[in-house]
This record gives sequence, structure tokens and C-alpha cells, in this order.
Amino acid sequence: MVVSGGRLCSKKANQLNPFADGTSDNETTIMSLKNRFLGGVACAASLVALNFSPALLAEPIPASCKVGDFVVGCQAYTFNRFSVMEAIEKTAQAGGTVIEFYPGQKLSPEQPKAKWDHNASPETIKMVKDQLAKYHIRPVSYGVVYPKGGEAEWRKIFDFAKEMGLYSITTESVGELDLIEKLVKEYDIKVGIHEHKKRPDDANYKIWDPNYVLSLVKDRDARIGACADTGHWASSGVTPLEGIKILKGRIVSLHLKERTEIGKQLPDAIYGTGVSNIKGILDELKDQKFEGPIDIEYENNWDHSVPDVAQCIGFVRGYSTAK
Repeated sequence: MVVSGGRLCSKKANQLNPFADGTSDNETTIMSLKNRFLGGVACAASLVALNFSPALLAEPIPASCKVGDFVVGCQAYTFNRFSVMEAIEKTAQAGGTVIEFYPGQKLSPEQPKAKWDHNASPETIKMVKDQLAKYHIRPVSYGVVYPKGGEAEWRKIFDFAKEMGLYSITTESVGELDLIEKLVKEYDIKVGIHEHKKRPDDANYKIWDPNYVLSLVKDRDARIGACADTGHWASSGVTPLEGIKILKGRIVSLHLKERTEIGKQLPDAIYGTGVSNIKGILDELKDQKFEGPIDIEYENNWDHSVPDVAQCIGFVRGYSTAK
């Protein structure tokens, strides 16, 4: 199985992926938009109904935002060469219905020095909300955050999440779980512990290990769990499917990534072209009745990744229709 010129070259993946049919990149994007139109409109309708209302934060992400069996979109870091306004548009072009923001992304091409994060002004927040509504994209997550300002900054982050109607916050600040748990209960917003790859020179960095993450969250409020980054697991020598099974019932969200080898730091690949067993992961998530977002964080082909991401989303859609 290989990826050649940004195209999917995998017979097995072709069987599952409606975007892997030899169409051009432009055709792929058009097909993606056509296939997601009705679902996108329904998801947008839920956005309008919600109107980012804090009162509805305890509700799950609407089923209308699902691509097949799962809620699927992008971690905006996929488009970190671009602004947040462009990331929203590109998520829609790829066929996603939801987005996870990250702090510090450029706001727009017109305001490249302005940054998007939890310190945004009401005017900036309105601008981003308008862009989300225009492209029928629902914001669901924010991170990875590493606040240094104690409870005051954490409250600012939770207030931002509340204002944006988010499902979850993503962090690695495990030393502040007592405070986080208090705010989770107060705001009714989930928190997922993210993990980067194992650091051989830092024995204190343990959250690369799903068993360690489980030990941190298992006795906490059920709304505290993991943001499972299968790419960093693979880089750390953890089989992604095994990590998903270890954290059964405590997965808040995913950065679902395909890799071509376990145990090495490698670029991400299109779903179905590597060894991460994306189908097996989706099977397991379905068995676990996972209802959180799959936020695709595609760290490859940075300047032209929309067709690749569209094929990943198409794989998820194809998985659902192939059942």
C-alpha cells in the first residue's frame, strides 16, 4: 500500500473509501461537498438552534453532524499554514462537519498578526462564529492548552469553551487535575488528556502511555478522559487499537492518524494505506458507543492537504456505508 502524488493507491482502501476512485483532486473536493451537503445543512441547523447557547452544553454533539457513524472533522492544526478562517473553509471542503481549534492560529489573511485563542475579543468571536455558520461547521474542541495562569486562566478557557458551545477541552496539564475536575463539574464541559510521543530524555513525561492516562482519569469525574492521538502512540511504539481498548469508556475525542510503521516518528498517511488498522479502531469505537469527535490532525502535505483529508473522511463514510 503506497501513497503516490497525494493519491490513494490501496485496493483495500478503495473498497471502503468513496473518494479513492481515481478522480482528480478537484473532483474529490466537489464530491466531498456534494456528499456532505444534506448532513452539513442539518448540522448547521443544529448550530442555529444552539446559537452557541451555554444552557445546552451538556447535550451530546447532534447526530446530524455525523459522517456515517461518527462525528468527523479537523483539528485546525492540520491547516496551521493558514488562518483559522481558512481552516474552517478547508474543513468544509474536505467534507468535515466539526472543528477543533488550537490556541495561537492566525485569525485571517486580512489580519495575519491577530491570533485566535481564549483571549479573543467579542468582535473576533463573532467573526469566527459567522465563518462557522457560513460553512456549516460546528466547533467542538479546543486545545492543546497549557495554561500557566492558575485558576484565573483556566476559567477564561472554560468561559471561552462555554461561549463557543464546545464539547471538550484538550490539555496535557495533568498536574492540575483537581482544579480541572472542579471546573468540569461546574461548567459541564469534557476534558481530554492529550499525549505526545515518548520522550527518552524525560522520564517524567508519562502520558504517552495509555495505561498511565487511564490511571490518572479512572477515579475522576466521567467527563475527564483522553484525547487519543493515535499518531503519537504509534511513534511511541503503542499499537493504536490497543490504546483505544485500554482507554475504553474514557475516550473524549481522537486525533485519529494513519501511520505506515509502529515505533518511528513518521508523517501521517491517508486512512487505509498504513498499519494503524483504522477499520479496527472504528470497529472498536463503535463497540464502545463512542459519541465524541474524531478531529483529524493530518501532519503531512501541509500546503495542499485538503484532498488527503477528504480521502480520510471518505474512508470513515465508506466504513459506515460498507456495513
